[in-house]
Amino acid sequence: MPKLTVNDIEVEVEPGTTVLQACEEAGFEIPRFCYHERLSIAGNCRMCLVEMENSPKPIASCAITAADGMTIRTNTEMVKKAREGVLEFLLINHPLDCPICDQGGECDLQDETMAYGLGTNRFAENKRAVTEKHMGPLIKTIMTRCIHCTRCIRFAEEVAGVTELGAIYRGEDTQITTYLEHAMKSELQGNVIDLCPVGALTSKPYAFTARSWELTKTPSVDVMDAVGSSIRVDSRGTEVMRILPRLNEAVNEEWISDKTRFAYDGLKYRRLDRPYVNKNGALTAVTWAEAFTAIAERLKGLKGSDIAAIMGDLNDVEGMAACRDLLAALGSDKVEGRPDGTKLESGVRAGYLFNTGIEGIEQADLCLLVGTDPRHEASIINARLLKATRHSGLKVAHIGPEADLTYPVEELGDDAAILTQIRQGKHPFSKRLEAAERPMIIVGQGALVRDDGAEILKRARDLAEKYGLVRDDWNGFNVLHTAAARVGALDLGLTTPEGAAGLLDAAESGGVKALFLMGTDEVDLSRAAKAFTVYIGSHGDAGLKAADVILPAAAYTEKNGLYVNTEGRVVEGFRAVSPPGEAREDWKILRALSEVMGHKLPYDNQTQLRQAIYERCPHMAVLEEKPTAEWGEFGAQGTVEAGPIAPVVTDFYRTNPIARASKTMAECSALKYGAADEQGATGTDG
Repeated sequence: MPKLTVNDIEVEVEPGTTVLQACEEAGFEIPRFCYHERLSIAGNCRMCLVEMENSPKPIASCAITAADGMTIRTNTEMVKKAREGVLEFLLINHPLDCPICDQGGECDLQDETMAYGLGTNRFAENKRAVTEKHMGPLIKTIMTRCIHCTRCIRFAEEVAGVTELGAIYRGEDTQITTYLEHAMKSELQGNVIDLCPVGALTSKPYAFTARSWELTKTPSVDVMDAVGSSIRVDSRGTEVMRILPRLNEAVNEEWISDKTRFAYDGLKYRRLDRPYVNKNGALTAVTWAEAFTAIAERLKGLKGSDIAAIMGDLNDVEGMAACRDLLAALGSDKVEGRPDGTKLESGVRAGYLFNTGIEGIEQADLCLLVGTDPRHEASIINARLLKATRHSGLKVAHIGPEADLTYPVEELGDDAAILTQIRQGKHPFSKRLEAAERPMIIVGQGALVRDDGAEILKRARDLAEKYGLVRDDWNGFNVLHTAAARVGALDLGLTTPEGAAGLLDAAESGGVKALFLMGTDEVDLSRAAKAFTVYIGSHGDAGLKAADVILPAAAYTEKNGLYVNTEGRVVEGFRAVSPPGEAREDWKILRALSEVMGHKLPYDNQTQLRQAIYERCPHMAVLEEKPTAEWGEFGAQGTVEAGPIAPVVTDFYRTNPIARASKTMAECSALKYGAADEQGATGTDG
């Protein structure tokens, strides 16, 4: 490995390390604007200049590979003057609008000018002006501030996989723009806001609303999909002002999807903030005591088999566990955690987890997607797949409807029966699976919600065993979930033989007389009209249509809670703001209700509740670690019917009650998919 000297300190680095990285390994900060660890090297800002022995002029440390015997100095007079000169040129045309810039307080140009700048200005000429660019409802542009670092261009092409940004003209006339000035449509476009080292690209919904030093910053976890991205919730008072990514190399690196970043305004609209009871066909606001009494009276005399519950997509583990415990106390085991109808079963964890791990995607050399569109179901995982295709040589094939996944995909056809042909060795792709060193399969919910979903799962399992996807050092069998609550529900054993559809059928026929809906808005609740229905949720969405009693619950930013992501990693979200009005955490609502009903649950605080959860699910006591699940038997023996696989996400921006309440997401949806229809507005669009 090459050894070099940085400011009289000898440092040994990995082959291929840049001089900039070597300097930082030696403990010396190198300023930069264009360089970013996750993007290709551009070398065009020249801020990272350092002095190299025997070189007549400073070198760009980001663009030169460290070599054995190099002598580098970062603190000489030459380097100081070079940095001052670079900043002086950058500030020639940069507008003096720091007091009104949303980047103020978080601006790399501000910070580095203070640290390395000359402190005086020798230029009196007029500054150049650049027209603003239209990039859609998410990104606000002030392109006069742009210093042409090209981070945004490289991110769009290399991480998001879309060529929506580029540079036109040359020299001081250079401008960054979208082609033909159309709005950006990538699901990851908001990340360019974090990458921009100046205030040229800022958040349009956040513009002029707050300063960074006014905000309380709370670490949390995203629930907009099943990835479990690490996020930071910035709040002021009782309002969430913005959501940013937190660094998590194993899950989301430092990216988040646009739904994660911008749907927070949905936390303000259509909120449930007080209990309601249906009196004479009209929902009437009541006290908590009145609501609990109404529930107790209606459930009095019912047998346990008459009562059921269906979990929604955004629930935390504590709320689902408390609901299970309450129904168990009432004599019922009809608690269903799969409202989408997926044929996954509790028991063998390896049968419903993303076993390879999100980080492990980069080790695979061949991937088969079955009934999934990761670009819209899990944008962060799709970005990992793109990264692996570019840097690790991953090849991807797909069974299902054709989709633009931003990287080369071999489309095998939209027919579930192809999986059987591959398993039998009758398909050309079989030989490729057999030859691959680290193959993986990703089974999506589009395949698993079919009537033969259990058979598809079994076929995928058999394929994994036949072609060596599962062995001691590698598990390439993966299930990609779309809901944050789904893996936690399966871990808790919240499955019923009849499934959510069967429970709704029973409610329609009178077999189920009382139904608890825990934020359940993604199913057809018209069939529950005859049953006494209790809706516990945060938003006025589809679940209210059949509700006889409404109990207002806290959203994910308003409570501490555990979630389990698609790879089985247990993550924790923290309370950033208080819930509105009289809304409370789900488990507290159920604990209080149990006392009124005479079946008091055996815990008085969240710590005791979690302890009870850990006793039944010991793995949940271990946070932020990807588990290694034991392989076993799962799925059902039978025939996989030929036919297409329908997508489960038809509108990326409106997949849950929070997103559907968001005005920002409504704008994005209208831009990408056209005007929102009535079905999308009621929350049954996936």
